[in-house]
Amino acid sequence: MTAALEVVDLVKRYGDRTAVDGLSLSVPAGSVVALLGPNGAGKTSTVEVCEGFRQADGGTVRVLGGTPASTRARVGVMPQGGGGYPGLKARELLTLFSRFYAHPHDPDALLSLLGLEEVAGTSYRRLSGGQQQRLSLAMAVVGRPELVFLDEPTAGLDPQARRATWDLVEHLRAEGVSVLLTTHLMDEAEHLADEVYVIDHGKVVAAGTVPELTSSAQAFVRFTGPVGLDVDDLLRSLGPDAVGKESPAGTYLVEGPDGPQLLAGVTAWCATRGVLPQGLQTRRTLEDVFLDLTGHELRA
Repeated sequence: MTAALEVVDLVKRYGDRTAVDGLSLSVPAGSVVALLGPNGAGKTSTVEVCEGFRQADGGTVRVLGGTPASTRARVGVMPQGGGGYPGLKARELLTLFSRFYAHPHDPDALLSLLGLEEVAGTSYRRLSGGQQQRLSLAMAVVGRPELVFLDEPTAGLDPQARRATWDLVEHLRAEGVSVLLTTHLMDEAEHLADEVYVIDHGKVVAAGTVPELTSSAQAFVRFTGPVGLDVDDLLRSLGPDAVGKESPAGTYLVEGPDGPQLLAGVTAWCATRGVLPQGLQTRRTLEDVFLDLTGHELRA
């Protein structure tokens, strides 16, 4: 088996609205794949079909070589919104889940790894949102799954808990577990993902490794400074091949064919006008690519 998950031309509709529109993606065995997209792009619908919680209206989904229903015991799921029984204590809940599997991880070891040992005797309903999130992650992996679906796994976590979650995902990959991760955090995708799919309006609009997505034939300089700098004058000083804009206010993006010359030209122009450019950046980030592909506007 070369792919733990294979999705081909997936379609999912809700009445007259098409949430997923011919989407295809693949999660190679033993890899971490990130699914990025703005709100309403179709991420959760895609994942829920792959998990077997929703029926597709078109296309095919193969999970570990079978259907979502036939391979459910080999798959771990961390949904948005927890999923624990409110009255059970953290250790009781994780122990209960571990007994559904033949060779589970030690519940206490997972509680310790995710910083939950001090609240092991606390009922689920009394855990903080971040603690519930970490316990949900523990429940997803306690059965030693071959494929794990993680839907916004670090949403609302503090930096320490977020790092512990990243460490666990990296450990899963090292153990040969495949992971499909949805996230709004670009640095999380950059840090964890072997491959990234960007989706919008139910379609894949870009896919590849982070270096592939962020590479560009054009050199790139971003900096922040006073609002309203004369961008046209800056571009004239850089030559006819330079392009640029101020977006958002006080943030400037300039592109051109020659990286060293572009950077030197930008800083020289700023110096002659008494402007100190802040946060100089000469590499496109995943967030730059994401916003270019999906737009800057917020969505409900």
